[in-house]
This record gives sequence, C-alpha cells and structure tokens, in this order.
Amino acid sequence: MNRQITINQPARLEIGAGSVATVGAWAGDAQRVLVLTVDILREKVASLGLRGAVTVYDDIPPEPDDHALERALDVAGELEPDLIIGLGGGSVMDIAKLVAVLWDRGQSLTDVIGPNKVAKRLSRLALIPTTAGTGSEAGIRALVTNSETQAKMAVESPFMGADLAALDPELTFSVPAAVTAATGIDAMAHCVEAFTNKNAHDMIDSYARMGIGLVGKYLRRAVENGSDTEAREGMMLASYYGGICLGPVNTAAGHALAYPLGTRLHLPHGLANALIFPHVLAFNQPDRPEKTAEVLSFLGLKAGTGTEHVSAEAHAFCASLGVDMKLGNHGATEGDLRSWAEEAHAIRRLMDNNPRDMSIDQVEAIYKSAL
Repeated sequence: MNRQITINQPARLEIGAGSVATVGAWAGDAQRVLVLTVDILREKVASLGLRGAVTVYDDIPPEPDDHALERALDVAGELEPDLIIGLGGGSVMDIAKLVAVLWDRGQSLTDVIGPNKVAKRLSRLALIPTTAGTGSEAGIRALVTNSETQAKMAVESPFMGADLAALDPELTFSVPAAVTAATGIDAMAHCVEAFTNKNAHDMIDSYARMGIGLVGKYLRRAVENGSDTEAREGMMLASYYGGICLGPVNTAAGHALAYPLGTRLHLPHGLANALIFPHVLAFNQPDRPEKTAEVLSFLGLKAGTGTEHVSAEAHAFCASLGVDMKLGNHGATEGDLRSWAEEAHAIRRLMDNNPRDMSIDQVEAIYKSAL
C-alpha cells in the first residue's frame, strides 16, 4: 500500500505562449513589487505589465550561497514588498521563495533549514521560469549553498509555494542549445530519480512517466530549434512535472553526486546532473529493472538489460544532445574524487532515497567512470 503523501502546487498556474502577460493583471494594485532576476533578463520585466512601484534586483548568481541570499534580503528589507516575483531559473526562484518568508528578519536562514520551520509568508509570490529544468516553480523547497562548507542547505515549507506560476515557452526561446540540453536532462533526472526511488509512489510515478515521456518527445527538438513553441512548452511541462516529483518523493543518489560538481567545480546544476545521470541510472538498474526499461523506452533508446547497456544508452542520449560527458573536460582531476565521494555520500537526505545502497567506494567509482 502506498504511504500517505501531500502534494503542494501553485495556487494558480498559467500555461502557454504569452501567459507571462497575465502577471500584471493578476498582480493588480500591488504597490511595492520586487522582481528578483538576473541581468540578462532585466529587459523581460516590462513584459509582465506590472503597475505601481517596481524594484528590479538582478544580482543573483548561479548556485547562490547564503551571502547572495543576504544581499537580496537587504534589498527586500528596505522595500518591504507586498509582491515578490522570481523571474529566471531555479536559482532565482529559490531565492525568491526564501526572500518571501525571511525579509523581515523575524527568522534567519539557519532557523528554517529543514522541513516546516518557516513561521509565515510575508509577501505574495509569483514564480516565472525562464528555463525548463529545475521545476522550482512547482514546489515548496528551496536550496542555497553554505558558503563555508559548500554544502547545499534545503528549506521546505508550504509558505514558499507560489501564489502564481506562469509557464510561458516564449521566455525560453533565447536559452542556448547547450543550456537547453543540460536543463532538460535535469528535469528528466528529477522524474527518473523519483520514479526509481525507494520511496516511490503510484501517483508521483504518473507525473514522472509524463515528464520523462515529454523529454523523450521534445528535448531534442528544443535543442535543435530554440523557437519551436510546441517543444519548448513540452519541456516546460516536463520540468513542472519533475518539480512535483521533488515534493513527496524527491531525488536520490544522482543529485547527491551532482551537488559537489556544482559547488566545487561551479558547474551549472543541469550539466552536473547530466554528467552523473547515465552512471546512476545504470547502478540502480539491478534493483529497478522494470522501471529502468520504461525509462529507456520513454527516451526512445534501445531495450536491453545489464548495467553496461543502460549506461551506454543513457550516455549516448546525453552526448547526442551536445553535452560534453567527460568530467575531466570540466576541470575535475582524479585527486578530487575521493573527497567529493565522501561529501556526496554524506548527503543522506538524498542518498537514503536511493533504491540500491551506495558506498563511498562506489560513489568514487562512478566519478572515475565519468572522468
């Protein structure tokens, strides 16, 4: 029998080309609006149709740490916004979630790490993804890096759920092919890791199947033609479904192994997951043979059994999208791998979800295979 689960989604979801134009009407008479974004997206703010006083803060880095969060909180604390909008990728949306519950300094980041420790929501929150990968707009979790330890800190609370999420594929047209590929594989990894998870659930499996199927159908098209509206929308839905999977089930060893690549090599999150994905899918195959076969089928890959076959097919899929799958080409050396393996192995909130136990030696062996 399936365990009890709770699924949190945005209160309102707008989907489709041009849906970003609905944000202004939804925002209504908000008087103090804070838009969190990045520099290259500043010109997109006008398309939101916002009224009232709008402050744009665009200094949010990829893989933001606690210092980046503090800077954003300082801006929000001065403004005391009644509406916060996160316009960007997962990093921007995660910071927007945290700012929406912390800007009055009633609680600090350290107070709220973990599940259900946030006391209240301070501002209305809209999340508008401009990439198709993290699915952050779908859920109630936010990640930020500890600047001292370089570990990921996770905060989870229903108070961080979006009042509005707008999935507008036209916002992703300008995303480069390489980023489209990597973020798309990240969306797929969310679905796959939840699908093959020790804590998998029938309902979440349904979202995962839909997400993986959309990746198989549309990711290559989106990489090859960034202005393919149907493909871009399909990938935004895949990302959203992956975000739903993160809530009640979450990811497993794949993301645990990817995190040190992001914090130590400063690789984009999607790329880090792409490098790891084939190896962990293959590692888990003996414990999840039927579901692994489904994953291969959804992605249009050759059916077959055995870890070597699964690894080769998944590796070829990622490489065919233009991803450089050699970890060594991204700055890793063999001398790095043991400490990264120890770090990844210690992320028990994810590793304990993996269907097959993984030792530090096995984590290191996966890194070596990816090198």
